[in-house]
Amino acid sequence: MLHGVIPVLKPAGMTSHDVVAQIRRYSGQKRVGHTGTLDPDVKGVLPVCLGQATRIAEYIQQMPKRYQGTLVLGVSTDTQDASGIILDRKEVVQLTSEEVDEVFAGFVGKVSQVPPMYSAIKVKGRRLYEWAREGKEVIRQPRDIHIYHLKRTGMTEGDFPCIHFDVECSKGTYVRTLCVDLGQALGYPAHMSHLIRTTSGPFVLQDSFSLEEIKEIASADLWKDILVEPGDALVHLPSLIISKEDYVHVMNGMALEWPGFAADVPDSGLFRVFTEEGTFCAVYRWGDEGRAYPEKVFRVR
Repeated sequence: MLHGVIPVLKPAGMTSHDVVAQIRRYSGQKRVGHTGTLDPDVKGVLPVCLGQATRIAEYIQQMPKRYQGTLVLGVSTDTQDASGIILDRKEVVQLTSEEVDEVFAGFVGKVSQVPPMYSAIKVKGRRLYEWAREGKEVIRQPRDIHIYHLKRTGMTEGDFPCIHFDVECSKGTYVRTLCVDLGQALGYPAHMSHLIRTTSGPFVLQDSFSLEEIKEIASADLWKDILVEPGDALVHLPSLIISKEDYVHVMNGMALEWPGFAADVPDSGLFRVFTEEGTFCAVYRWGDEGRAYPEKVFRVR
């Protein structure tokens, strides 16, 4: 069985589940999953986990993501993107790049966002997009997200100007909803016309593989050339090398003491554990009184 993470370059026109299905066929194994849904019309980095790496998907999902996109000001749609039905038009007048930059700056930091109706969030036992397709709108609770970086990268003037941007944001951010909210702050309806995910956790666009490339790699059985080891996919977490004696305890899922290591542990309390030979074998969480507890244990292959 294959174990590791592949940074896939998801094409537009496919769902994230479609990509997973393709990788399942190419790899010949069922244990495959992605690390964060991309809308069908959006392309970009989609890390796909295979084998034991599926157990670290939740950690990759929690990491920030970065996008390049385009906001069309003056036109809104029911889906908040270019695929939807136009709801409102309002010609834009006397808008300067300085005004746009000022509004953008106000969205950096902690932001409250109401999920769009066309999303997979469940309300009353059904996906929101199921309600939306029936022409119904249900109450959605706002959620806190974090915008780490938001910058205008270009602007095309006109009655309905296009504002190009670069954004880094937390898990759970709907960039098309961000576009709508930015438009409202500027005093106009708006929608997202283009989006590409350039970064997902440690994975970047230029190092991602198209499905065509992955198919060729699978045919040549060169998976090792593209699979990122589970431990290497969590480079944002500090690491600890353990002795052979401690390795036995780790494999038995025991809590352990590592005096002096806590200072290097991030707020999440998580860190990676490696054997003396350099093999990733566990994720531990720092607890109270200088003790760490196992979150995930991986059998050394």
